[in-house]
Amino acid sequence: MRRLAAATAALAIGAMALTGCGSPGSGHNDADARPELKVSGGYVPQPAMDDMAAGYFTVTNTGGADDQLTGVTSDVASDVTMHRTESNMMQEVKSFTVPAHGRLVLSTGGNHLMLMGMRKKPTVGGKVSFTLRFAKSAPITVTVPVEPATYRPKG
Repeated sequence: MRRLAAATAALAIGAMALTGCGSPGSGHNDADARPELKVSGGYVPQPAMDDMAAGYFTVTNTGGADDQLTGVTSDVASDVTMHRTESNMMQEVKSFTVPAHGRLVLSTGGNHLMLMGMRKKPTVGGKVSFTLRFAKSAPITVTVPVEPATYRPKG
């Protein structure tokens, strides 16, 4: 009887030890299980038209969980939409994935923002503010420069 009790106790202790090893969902790696977002490299090219512009930036996620960019607002436009470009075709999307340990890149010829209903035309030397909303993370507000229409970031 004592051997059975000792074996049962040993199994229970072993199971508790394994549970504490940080397996996914155990709560021990909560920092890794959240997105950690940072926005960089943003800019708006000076638009040729008064009623529409584009916006670009990179969202880096150093966390251990994906997030979704679900919406964007701007101080210079009444409407900001997100677009994906595939096979030279632009298509509006409801969200973009920001992968865990990865990046969402918005760039010329690729994924980008369209600013419409311009309150004021962005001009070189000016600034444009964006507020980015995410499915999991708090909103991030960034202010980006207005660059010449021919500007291409290094890198």
